[in-house]
Amino acid sequence: MPCQACASLPRYLQQEEILEQECKTLISSLPKENGWVASHLYKYQGFWNPARHVRGILTCQENFEARNSDVFLVSTPKSGTTWLKAILFTLINRKHCPINQNHPLLRNNPHDLVPFLELKLYVDNQIPDLSTLNSPRLFATHIPFFSLPKSVHDSSCKLVYLCRNPKDTFVSLWQFSNKLRLQEMGSNSLGEAFDMFCRGVSIYGPFWDHVLDYWKESMEKPHKVLFLKYEDMKEHPIDNLRCIAEFLGCPFSEQEEALGMLEEISKLCSFDNLSNLEINRTGKLSSGEQNKAFFRRGEVGDWKNHLTAEMVEKLDHITLHNFSGSGLEL
Repeated sequence: MPCQACASLPRYLQQEEILEQECKTLISSLPKENGWVASHLYKYQGFWNPARHVRGILTCQENFEARNSDVFLVSTPKSGTTWLKAILFTLINRKHCPINQNHPLLRNNPHDLVPFLELKLYVDNQIPDLSTLNSPRLFATHIPFFSLPKSVHDSSCKLVYLCRNPKDTFVSLWQFSNKLRLQEMGSNSLGEAFDMFCRGVSIYGPFWDHVLDYWKESMEKPHKVLFLKYEDMKEHPIDNLRCIAEFLGCPFSEQEEALGMLEEISKLCSFDNLSNLEINRTGKLSSGEQNKAFFRRGEVGDWKNHLTAEMVEKLDHITLHNFSGSGLEL
């Protein structure tokens, strides 16, 4: 693609063309498949990503220094990440950001308040100075467990992992990717996207490997990794808020409970409230994605409106096979 045409694209669609030569050489050596939004996906350390993501992961691995007090929100794409970002930001900052008409969530998309390591802070070969940030620092990432920076593995930081059942995850990812594609690119068909997802060829996929690695770590180190399920969060939001706060070492006081703090946070961060805010209906991220693209339906079981019986059977079989013996059920 000519440089002029590339420069006119949103940043999230600028991929191989803007890489420096050293990274281009590495990327060119990796297994390659057609992409969902970007032109291609590349398999780095066992997982598939566009070139720009791979470079962000590399830069993060080489430069990020974790603190013991850091908190990381981790997920596969379209697992409720935006929602949990809002919850964690509000929970952790509740002392100095009271819930009122001036709350940051009312003026900012959750992705701007809780930055992704590899997609915001270290993307495009940036090396930000994070040393001046107050603790606890709150970050988000989709990076697979094995590929996390060494300092994250070695520190006592906390990881809050959110997963969602693969059928809803797939449908949401398919819909989301089509929203991000330019009109002239056309849409990914349901069948083509389904085949790629089942083969593990999706952003940060294979889905099952990503989830299982964090599940195992949560079993071995429950003090370091809290494993949450989207469906349980939707059904029992207050119980899960209380659980997250205790895990992070900032439990709700009896006074906060009595004043309805948990219910206030749940209401502020609800899908209906967030999706109807002006910033999320009309705003854009710095990388070019429209904020409204991150809010679709947020329902449990929407897969029933899109997948055939054969698709459901195939996904259930893959999930059962991959999670067999792990104790994890989705």
